[in-house]
Amino acid sequence: MAAHRVAVLALDGVTPLDLAIPTQIFTTRPETPYEMTLCALDTKVATTAGFALLAEGGLEQVRTADTVIVPGFEPVLSLPDAVLDTLAEARDRGRRVVSICTGAFALAAAGVLDGLHATTHWKHIDEFERSFPAVTVDRDVLYVDEGDVLTSAGVCCGIDLCLHIVRRDLGAEVANRIARGLVAAPHRDGGQAQYVPAPVAVAGEASLSGTRGWALQRLGEPLTLRLLARHAGLSQRTFMRRFTEETGTTPLQWVLNARLGRARELLETTDLSVDQVARDCGLGTAANLRLHFRRTLDTTPTAYRRTFTHSTSRSPVSSPAVPRTDQLPPGCPGPPAPAAATWG
Repeated sequence: MAAHRVAVLALDGVTPLDLAIPTQIFTTRPETPYEMTLCALDTKVATTAGFALLAEGGLEQVRTADTVIVPGFEPVLSLPDAVLDTLAEARDRGRRVVSICTGAFALAAAGVLDGLHATTHWKHIDEFERSFPAVTVDRDVLYVDEGDVLTSAGVCCGIDLCLHIVRRDLGAEVANRIARGLVAAPHRDGGQAQYVPAPVAVAGEASLSGTRGWALQRLGEPLTLRLLARHAGLSQRTFMRRFTEETGTTPLQWVLNARLGRARELLETTDLSVDQVARDCGLGTAANLRLHFRRTLDTTPTAYRRTFTHSTSRSPVSSPAVPRTDQLPPGCPGPPAPAAATWG
């Protein structure tokens, strides 16, 4: 497996959690080709938590990386020219450039996001939009995938984005394995809202995670709103409201995404026919599966299987991009959530 060099660029005032996400997900593992290096302009970097950290790499390692990731930092508009020039150079050389949270300010200041869609933490999004009019801001998403340039919303959305990148590079099976090690949701649709009214259950109410887990064990069966609400012991109206508050998406959209995620895993890990995969994941027919694959991934199940059958022997640089959610036709699902998830 060819090595894929990932440079995580810690800027002065880096947010520790934003930094921890990519360094954990892209750390060297036997099943992945990633070689991750923590980089900085200077060896010692201050964090927003009041402690400093030591970086083993500098801007030279950023220049030679295949993927450059900039975690969130403060202050968001004060950056040395050497950093901006290095990020612009990475983009010009066709490298993958990624930001987490307010790291988007660095990419935008370097001109990397000009003419593209991007997002950042909801608290800073007004400032971001005012400061960088050449960037089209997507406010209500977890992350934006523009092919070789990707940005995420605030903090924990970086987990969703990094796992999305692994899924693009190496497929659902590897991404799900890493997510299980993190005890994290393997995939959340990038088009979900980054800020929802009740991300966790409020006092006196039970989370609907039990119903989601129940549904994931029955993806091959009919799963209507009525059945889901009955399992949760709620009226359909209350269930719909609570589900959307918890997950940022509707119950039936979530089920569809989970079924597509299950189909992706089956195509990667089994020799089942496309017809059998469609039945097992609950999409019924091969024609229906092909329809949703074409709409969601702009490919066919057969082509997807061929791409990921030997994913462990290829470089992530050659992986196919998943389209941005806002580029899909109206009513189509975003990138699917895998069947292993038990969260929205």
